[in-house]
Amino acid sequence: MRVSIQSLRLRLEWRKASVIFIFSFDTQRISGMMKLIQRRYFSLLSAFSAFLFILTTSAPPMLAQGVYPLSLPVPGTLVNPSSAFVPVLLKGMTIHPDDPLKFDFILDSGNTSLSREAMTKESERLVKYFLASMTIPKDDFWVNLSPYEKELMIPEELGRTDLGRDLLEQDYILKQLTASLIYPERDLGKKFWDRVYQQAREKMGTTEIPINTFNKVWILPQSATVYENGQTVYIVQGRLKVLLDQDYVALQNNRNNKDLKMAELSETQVDDSSSISSNIIREIVLPEIEKEVNEGENFAPLRQIYYSLILAKWYKETIKGSLLSHLYVNQKKTTGIELDDQTVKDQIYDQYMEAFKKGVFDYIKNLSHK
Repeated sequence: MRVSIQSLRLRLEWRKASVIFIFSFDTQRISGMMKLIQRRYFSLLSAFSAFLFILTTSAPPMLAQGVYPLSLPVPGTLVNPSSAFVPVLLKGMTIHPDDPLKFDFILDSGNTSLSREAMTKESERLVKYFLASMTIPKDDFWVNLSPYEKELMIPEELGRTDLGRDLLEQDYILKQLTASLIYPERDLGKKFWDRVYQQAREKMGTTEIPINTFNKVWILPQSATVYENGQTVYIVQGRLKVLLDQDYVALQNNRNNKDLKMAELSETQVDDSSSISSNIIREIVLPEIEKEVNEGENFAPLRQIYYSLILAKWYKETIKGSLLSHLYVNQKKTTGIELDDQTVKDQIYDQYMEAFKKGVFDYIKNLSHK
């Protein structure tokens, strides 16, 4: 079976400040869609406990200069937090039990002012996210850019899709942003390093030790609230949570790294040093990353993916006996939604590795003491 998006049709309806686009996989006219979205309320939070994706980062990552074909931040440059932005979002859909291959989607234009042609292209991309989320099992929704685990970069089927490519790109941006936020010449970075060395003096009696931040930043679902009425579901809100954990693989690979002076430390000193930086990242840096993930333009694609995943998750949990559930859901059938260029994931990884070897910033400051 092949699910195609070639028969999309757009109909515009104006709703206050934003534009709500309703489009269907067939030629039937849809009327009164918004009137259906009311009454019954429930939360999907508990259903997301083991779902969606994980983006990881070791902070600070290293980045490099060069000319690259990918539309990603140039390696070696600091990434600033971006302005608040609401992208085009797949906000809801109506299903048809008598026609399981038909979906009527509700698309919110957000802060954008796209033309009809641009909106059509954008809607097709979001529907591809939804279809990928339907056919790829929940345990395969993760990406992991790591210099030590290329074989665990992305599951094979996810890596063939737009959704997988865009998750990898968001992971790349996450790494650059995390490193940029602790740049010592910026307010947040100065606050971070002042706290790190203050605690190093208090707990270890010295600041003459290497402070390395071998951590992973995890982005997980925090909540998703939807309205459901009949065969229509509408997303009210979705929020992502940012967590931190120690990157044990990176730590072990650098345990004897002479350049980082790791070999000079005892196991206890390594643990204490890592604990200090990790705790302060959680306290100072993570709230800024979480705000950026949920509001900033840098992570608008991630929020678009999340909303598509919410709808797919709702369908998988709610509609279990349909033809589509048996033939397409969780079957890893990516035909029709695959990338034209199947090497793009390797291009992203190569750019990440070059970036890792160089660094976001080199910083040396000589302090004179009276």
